[in-house]
Amino acid sequence: MHADLLFLQAKVYNSYFKQWSTNNVAVKDGKFFYIGLRGEDTFQAKQVINAEGLYMVPGFIDIHLHIESTMVTPESFSAGLLRNGVTTIVPEPHEMANVFGLDGVLEMIKASRNCPVDMFYAIPSSVPSTSMETTGGSIEIEDMDALLSTGDVICLGEIMNYVDIITDPDCKTNRILEHIRSHYPELVIEGHVPKLLDLDLQRVIYAGVNSDHTHQTLQGLEERIAAGMFIEIQEKSMTPEVMDYLIRHDVSEHFCFVTDDVMADSFRARGHLNQIVRKAIGMGMSPERAIYAATFSPSRRMRMYDRGSIAPGKVADFQLISDLSELKLESVYKNGAEVYSAAKAFEPQSSGYRFPEHFYHSVQLDELSAADFEAAAGVEDGIYRCRVMTIQDGSTFTKESQVDVPAANGRLLWEDSGCGMIATFERYGKGRQKAFGFIAGDTIQRGAVATTYSHDNHNLLVIGHNVEDMVLAANTVIRQQGGFCVTLDGEIKANMHLPVGGILTEDPLDLAAESVQQVREAMEELGYKHYNPIMSIATHSLPVSPYLKITDHGLIDVNAGKVVPLIIEQV
Repeated sequence: MHADLLFLQAKVYNSYFKQWSTNNVAVKDGKFFYIGLRGEDTFQAKQVINAEGLYMVPGFIDIHLHIESTMVTPESFSAGLLRNGVTTIVPEPHEMANVFGLDGVLEMIKASRNCPVDMFYAIPSSVPSTSMETTGGSIEIEDMDALLSTGDVICLGEIMNYVDIITDPDCKTNRILEHIRSHYPELVIEGHVPKLLDLDLQRVIYAGVNSDHTHQTLQGLEERIAAGMFIEIQEKSMTPEVMDYLIRHDVSEHFCFVTDDVMADSFRARGHLNQIVRKAIGMGMSPERAIYAATFSPSRRMRMYDRGSIAPGKVADFQLISDLSELKLESVYKNGAEVYSAAKAFEPQSSGYRFPEHFYHSVQLDELSAADFEAAAGVEDGIYRCRVMTIQDGSTFTKESQVDVPAANGRLLWEDSGCGMIATFERYGKGRQKAFGFIAGDTIQRGAVATTYSHDNHNLLVIGHNVEDMVLAANTVIRQQGGFCVTLDGEIKANMHLPVGGILTEDPLDLAAESVQQVREAMEELGYKHYNPIMSIATHSLPVSPYLKITDHGLIDVNAGKVVPLIIEQV
C-alpha cells in the first residue's frame, strides 16, 4: 500500500480522547491516511521518518485575530506563524476595511491566497464601529453578500456595537444580524461584548451573537458559558481565577485560545498561539487540554471539520514537538509537506504580491502647523473645567477625570495643566474634521507621538506635551503616508513607516519587529507605562472600548454612546 510519508513511533495526540498513543502515521495526498501499529510491512512510503520520542500534534488554529495588529502583510505574517506551529487562522481585516472598505478586505484575501498558512476570513461586521467617527471605507450588507460569494469567508466577524443592539432596534448592527440570520442561518457570528452581564448579555445572545473574545472576569465567564456562549480566551483573560475555572470545570467544548492582537516584536520574541498554549500549561492546565483548546475546539467552532485532529481523512497539518511542556518545535507540516524545520535555515518564498497603487497613498492630509493644535480656540478668558482621558497601565480601557485649565487670549493654556494634549485629524479627505482632548495617567510625560495606526478609524492621532514636537511627529507621518513617529525636543526618536493603507509595512516580520521595538522603547523613554504602549495608544480612538475615547467627531463617552464636550463648565 502506497503512502507519501510514514512516521514511525510518534506519540500521537488523539483529540477525541485527549490522550496520547505511540503509533505509526501514514500520510497520503496531503491527508492523514492511517494511525496505528502497522508500519513498513504494510506501507511503501516515499519517505520514512523516525519520530520516536517526538509528540505529533495537530497544527494550531487561531480563529480570532487581526493581521493588521502585527502591522505586516499576510505573507510576512504567514511566515511567522509557521515558525510557531500555527497552520490555520481566521483573520478579520477590520482595520484594512476601515481604510478601504470592501476593496481592503478583497485585497487582504488576495494577498493571502498563495500563503502556506490557510487563511479563512471573517467579514468585518462593524465598519465603522459607530456613527461617531469618520473612516476611509465602510462594510454594508451588500458588501457582506459579495464577500460570502468568494468562498474565502467563514464567519461574520466580531459584532462590536453591543450598545446599539440593546438600545436601537433599527440600527445598522441589528439590520446586519437580521440579514445574516435570514439569509445565512448557518454562518458563525462572532462577538465583542466586554463587561455585559445578565439581561443585557442575554439580549445580545438572543440577537445571534454567541461568542466573546474580550477580557473575561470569572463572573462574566461563567454567565457566558451558562448562556451558551463560546469563549475565546486571549492572553489578557488568562488570570489565575479564570484559568483555575477552566482547569477545574469540564468546559473544553465551550472555549478555545486565540491571540486577537500580537505586536511584531512580541511575535518574534515570544511566539504566537503557541505562547498562549505554553502559558496555559505553565499555569497548571494539562498539555492535553491546552492543545485541545488550540486545535479541536476552535476547528469545531468554525465548522472546519477537516482539521484540528490527527485522524484518517483529515488535512495533514501537524507539528513534531520534542518537549511538551515548553512546546519545543522540531518541524511543521502543512498538507503533508514539511514547511518548517528547526534544524534548517528558514527562508520563506515570496509570492510577489503587491497591493494596488492607491493603497500606498491613503493619507489625504496636508501638513500641519502649530495653529492646527489650538484647542478650544475662541474661548473667553477664565478657568474652565475640562475632561481628561486618563490612561491605565494594564488595560486599554481609559477613565475620565477632570482638570481646571486657564484660558487667555482666546485659547486654553493647557501646557501647564499637568496634562498632555490628544488630537485627531480626519485623513481621508472626507471633511477635514479634527478634535482635541487632554490626556494624563500612564502615558507619555514629555515629547510627542503621532500615528495613523489608530483603531478603528485610523485617522491621524497625535499626543504630546508641546506643540513643536507634535507638529514634527505629525508631519513626519503625513509625509511618509503613514506610520508611527516619536519625537522629543525637536528630534525624531523613533519612526516606523507603514505605507500600505497607513497601517502595514511590507518588511519581513523580523524587520518589522525591530521597528516596533524601537517605537515601544522610545515611548517608554518618554514615560509611557503599559504592557503594550503601542496597542494602548492605538485604542485611544476606539469608540467601542470604555470609557472616554476620541475620534474626529470629538470626545466619546463610550458607555453613553455619545459625543461629549471637552469643556464641562466655566469655574
